[in-house]
Amino acid sequence: MRYLTFALAKGRLADKTMELLESIGFTCEEMKEKSRKLIFTNEELKLKFFLAKATDVPTYVEYGAADIGVVGKDTLLEEKRNLYEVLNLGFGKCRMVVAGPKEMKEKLESGQDLLRVATKYPNIASDYFYHKKQQTVEIIKLNGSVELAPIVGLAEVIVDIVETGSTLKENGLFVLEEICPLSARMVVNRVSMKMEYDRITDLIEKAKKVINE
Repeated sequence: MRYLTFALAKGRLADKTMELLESIGFTCEEMKEKSRKLIFTNEELKLKFFLAKATDVPTYVEYGAADIGVVGKDTLLEEKRNLYEVLNLGFGKCRMVVAGPKEMKEKLESGQDLLRVATKYPNIASDYFYHKKQQTVEIIKLNGSVELAPIVGLAEVIVDIVETGSTLKENGLFVLEEICPLSARMVVNRVSMKMEYDRITDLIEKAKKVINE
């Protein structure tokens, strides 16, 4: 039996995913030990796990370095990789929004002004403005705190993830439009789905039961 390999986004998503997997019998004691290992194995169940930067998880899965990945929907929308999205895990909930000062709401709705939009998610932002709204904007990619952009005059609005909205409020910004809800998703490599169909569908069905309880 070959190993079933999981790529998990580092941090809270990985912790939550392991809780879920352990509850359905997909365990890995090695992950609980403090070590500098990069790959953790359960020899008995023929499972391997590794932690990766969220943006890299879809890449590992698409190219078959991992059979299964768990990552936020925001990353999947931004990375646009060729994989099967098989399950909404229901945790890590937040929203992708357009945010900015209150006075920008009218300009956004009119669609007449050429707005500058700062974001870590240029693909999501361009898809939203160009395809859904048919609105021309200038998109500026940032890697750090995008909330800073409207405050210092780099951009009029931002496209970003919002969980509670407290960071926006503290900086005098508001949610102006909602793009889509987000949460953790399980994705599967297309070839792995054929080769390991029984094992992977068994995992999906067991996970579904726990999620729906």
